[in-house]
Amino acid sequence: MGKLFKYLKTYWKMAFVILLVLLVQVYCDLSLPSYTSDIVNVGIQQAGVDDKIPEAISEEEMEKVLLFVQADDRQTVLDAYEKDENTYNQTTYVLKKNIQDNEEKTEELEEILSVPMMMTAGFEQGSDTTAKIEEQLRANIPAEMLPKDATVFDILKMLPEEQLSQMTDKMKDQMDDMPDTIIEQAGISYIKTAYEDLGMDMNQIQFHYLFVTGGKMLALALLGMLASVLVGLLASRVGASTGRDLRGKVFRKVVGFSNNEFDQFSTASLITRSTNDIQQIQMLIVMLLRIVLYAPLIAIGGIYKVFQTNVSMSWIIALAAILIVLVVSVLFIVAMPKFKIMQQLVDKLNLVTREILTGLSVIRAFSTEKHEEERFDKANRDLTKTNLFVNRAMTFMMPVMMVVMNAISVLIVWTGAHGINDGQMQVGDMMAFIQYTMQIIMGFLMLCMISVMLPRAAVAAERVDEVLTSKTIIKDPEQPKHLPKKTEGVLKFNHVAFKYPGADEDVLEDIDFTAHPGQTTAIIGSTGSGKSTLVNLIPRFYDVTEGSITLDGIDIREMTQQELRSKLGYVPQKGVLFSGTIGSNIMFGNPDGNEQDMEEAAKIAQATEFIDTKSKKYDSTISQGGGNVSGGQKQRLSIARAIAKHPKLFIFDDSFSALDYKTDVALRKALKEKTSDSTVLIVAQRISTILHAEQIIVLDDGKIAGVGTHQELLKNCEVYQQIAASQLSEAELKAGLEENGKGGEQ
Repeated sequence: MGKLFKYLKTYWKMAFVILLVLLVQVYCDLSLPSYTSDIVNVGIQQAGVDDKIPEAISEEEMEKVLLFVQADDRQTVLDAYEKDENTYNQTTYVLKKNIQDNEEKTEELEEILSVPMMMTAGFEQGSDTTAKIEEQLRANIPAEMLPKDATVFDILKMLPEEQLSQMTDKMKDQMDDMPDTIIEQAGISYIKTAYEDLGMDMNQIQFHYLFVTGGKMLALALLGMLASVLVGLLASRVGASTGRDLRGKVFRKVVGFSNNEFDQFSTASLITRSTNDIQQIQMLIVMLLRIVLYAPLIAIGGIYKVFQTNVSMSWIIALAAILIVLVVSVLFIVAMPKFKIMQQLVDKLNLVTREILTGLSVIRAFSTEKHEEERFDKANRDLTKTNLFVNRAMTFMMPVMMVVMNAISVLIVWTGAHGINDGQMQVGDMMAFIQYTMQIIMGFLMLCMISVMLPRAAVAAERVDEVLTSKTIIKDPEQPKHLPKKTEGVLKFNHVAFKYPGADEDVLEDIDFTAHPGQTTAIIGSTGSGKSTLVNLIPRFYDVTEGSITLDGIDIREMTQQELRSKLGYVPQKGVLFSGTIGSNIMFGNPDGNEQDMEEAAKIAQATEFIDTKSKKYDSTISQGGGNVSGGQKQRLSIARAIAKHPKLFIFDDSFSALDYKTDVALRKALKEKTSDSTVLIVAQRISTILHAEQIIVLDDGKIAGVGTHQELLKNCEVYQQIAASQLSEAELKAGLEENGKGGEQ
């Protein structure tokens, strides 16, 4: 997980912007259930009346309410209102503007008037409790003292202040056991009746409330949608940019690998790490920014809102969280070990596929298609089986989560219905509670989905990090030395020894020779004698274990790899061409060269004979890996590529093996003229290729068995004699010895 955040560190500013936009989205998402509750509770059940105290009340109704207000509080109530004789065609008490805008004063008035308004409504509507009180009051007052049409409020006015206060306190004590919601609803019901008495248009009030609240909901929904789209866009850009940067870093790192690192990481594995693994990281980064930041915010916000809505049902949230954690824990224990295996199986499948496709002609020649199909099928089936296991585990999670969500919804409705029946909550509150609970559960669910993806992405991040943090053995010096402007090209091996990293024995031992400009130094030996390893030390594909290699007196380890390789014209044992054209391949090492350089290089490499037969000449297409040209043509183009670079040191690693004798002779003759002031190293299997070399080095089991010309070695080197005997006729051997004898007599 830490490595994933390390990759995100570059884009922390963008991540911060995403967090801010997510806060806007969370605010919108959490506000909508509250407005839904208001629509149901206030807009529908309360006919749009949302006032806790009446903003306007008739003089008659005010007198009724004040009967139940404590004497000390009556003046506070009257001071909050002012009389209006005109607006409602009757004397009306209107709440002062400064009181409406003062929340503290409004809450004080609400506390004073809530119970009196409920008691007034009870006496007006004739509830069972108030009916009994009215009956008792009428019984205690003589009939002759009561007017014929006397109401209960007229009777209450006749009571002494002390008796009225005692009765009010007694009724308040009885109401203390009632839920606050019942008292609140009774007060709102009274306010609604008071407004109707004033002749207010209740339909207009309700429509206005629904229209305004619905408009707010619509605006919040649109804002939330825009925030969601913006977060998705920004997260995708960060994910794509991170993937691009990682691919670039991995590519640059791999390009700087020595052969030792390529031995450590297989080509198939490097391809998987550069593509599939980075794609996993990219996908998870998008999810991290889009969901992992959003989920805890919505869950925490939902819990906060739930406690504001109804605390008595908060245990349901805890139950849901416990169930989800249990499901995810089981899933983790079962599925997590499979993710690392999955990436290794992808490596294996890529390796098998690459081997089969690159070696298809050999497979067909040996009729082993059936075996290779079985090998591919096994790798494919292993990956498929693991994929199916992981996917089934993930798909199992979703229906379980849906069962949990639906069960929680039923539990909320069942518990909420009892609460509504007992007057502890309203229908809208229950609806809002369900929505908040679903948001909380969805927050947990999203985190669970990410937690399922996380192990695979963590494995992928680990594999990519292995490449990025791998130590490259071949490094440039901190203070490099530079070759003189006029490079001669004198190459000297000073008692060089080499063994592969981790190996116990040396592959090369005490290699000591000098290659001079204008001369051809040939290296020959039996298979496995170390010829290719020796020339691979010159471009620093590996570094020597002992001794040193110098170019014009400077140790090649003391100069930069770029400067060293800029002086080399290297033709590998296996000709490698790149997709493009013939011209682009020839000028690959000298992009600033002109057409004359290109044609000259092709002519020396004896490549013009097949280039001229093509309709597009040098613009003819070369497919990937040079698959549309023969082995000999591929070698000639590789040689032309080295010649076009105009290097001071040519290295031919068995680069003439696919050429026929005639082409080989013509090429070496032309090359001799071109390289008259360059140093040439040729690794060869055929003696005919190196007959005229000024210096031939014979390798045997990693050691120099002989150094000299062809004639000298025929006379003095037993290993060379054995090689010559296997390749040359008796007449050729005799001619070589005779020429050597003449040279000795002279």
